[in-house]
Amino acid sequence: MTKRAKKDTLIEHKPVDSTGIILESISDGVFTVDDQWRITSFNRAAEEITGITREEAFGRQCSEVFRASMCEVDCALKQTMNTGKPIINKSTFIISSDGRRIPISVSTAILRNASGEILGAAETFRDLSLVEELRKELKGRFQAGDLVSRSPAMHKIFNLIPMLAASDSNVLIQGETGTGKEVIARAIHNQSSRKNKPFIAVNCGALPDTLLESELFGYKKGAFTGASKDKPGRFQIAEGGTLFLDEIGEITPALQIRLLRVLQERVFEPLGGIQQIKTNIRIIAATHQDLDEQIETGAFRQDLYYRIKVVKINLPPLRSRKEDIPLLIEHFISRFNRLQNKSISGVSPALLSLLMAHEYPGNIRELENLIEHAFILIAKGLLDTCHLPEEFMTRIPEIISQKDIKLTMKTVESQVILEALNRNQNNRAAAARDLGIHKSTLFRKMKALGIQ
Repeated sequence: MTKRAKKDTLIEHKPVDSTGIILESISDGVFTVDDQWRITSFNRAAEEITGITREEAFGRQCSEVFRASMCEVDCALKQTMNTGKPIINKSTFIISSDGRRIPISVSTAILRNASGEILGAAETFRDLSLVEELRKELKGRFQAGDLVSRSPAMHKIFNLIPMLAASDSNVLIQGETGTGKEVIARAIHNQSSRKNKPFIAVNCGALPDTLLESELFGYKKGAFTGASKDKPGRFQIAEGGTLFLDEIGEITPALQIRLLRVLQERVFEPLGGIQQIKTNIRIIAATHQDLDEQIETGAFRQDLYYRIKVVKINLPPLRSRKEDIPLLIEHFISRFNRLQNKSISGVSPALLSLLMAHEYPGNIRELENLIEHAFILIAKGLLDTCHLPEEFMTRIPEIISQKDIKLTMKTVESQVILEALNRNQNNRAAAARDLGIHKSTLFRKMKALGIQ
């Protein structure tokens, strides 16, 4: 047989599957199931969006692979198989293989053979992550590290970060414990020209003066008993980068004098050393105390204050920007799902109301700890009040756990409905589909909540 004949034979026995080529080239995820809900095909985009390979997906129940929020109670494929009617662009979300919560839109259709018999169903889905991010930005959501906010006060701070990053001036961040002072400091560093150099954080309130001095400036061998070799300090380790001095209001006046000299002259000497070392670092300081009051009492040097406070940022406490609580909860759930490989879909209305009513003396850190505690007790589904620490529940006054919770639930429900209406250009039927409820239910809720 000639080479040409061999080539023709190969072409004859392996025709080009144009449908398969099209499915592999589109950006929408596509998979099909048989009448037992087992996956029979899984295209390239489906692999990329879900993080699951087709080899892992083939033959498995679609609910095991395609972990969508609608799978358990409102399965789109099941509706289509039962009614024979397709579903177009239904909004939901899935949990990817690495635990990320991915917003998607879903469309379904019946698969029939030439005789019209039902063989199964097909589902296409589109990753709406970019659309969701743009929507959140348009709604006024800003983010810096673990700080997400729609608060006007926080927006001013977020808008200030790029300008501070472009400068080398020292910054003072004031705010209560747990408000995210280090997160802001890291955001400034990560957007600056020093981002490829170290970011070194030192808690000035955690060490006594003598240890803090050696921690900051280092020491030479023999400087004191136990100093068996040279040790570089944080000023030296942070060279070229940023040194974050947390709780700077805790240091004594004696150490304040030495720190002032370093900031003025940009040189320091290790303990026991005789040679000065030049330093090229940026200082970002933070405190939960009112340094103006400390200056008046003589506890903090005014000249040092003006050295570290070229620009001052005041971080508001969480209780003064409670509109950020749902955003922070969503952010923490997304992160813990990813880190712990779980499929938590959100929080119950009762839990959200309780978290909205709390005053948060520990601010964002306290909220994060509450969500992390709840994650320990459940693997999937909704976090509820039963998943909160017992000591937290016992501190809640009866008036909050009943009257205020109901009021907060109504506030949250109103906010969710208004956001759905905004997303759908005030089309109530579309908003109802977006929320996964019947339009008559939406109308009833709007009337009860006084939404025009």
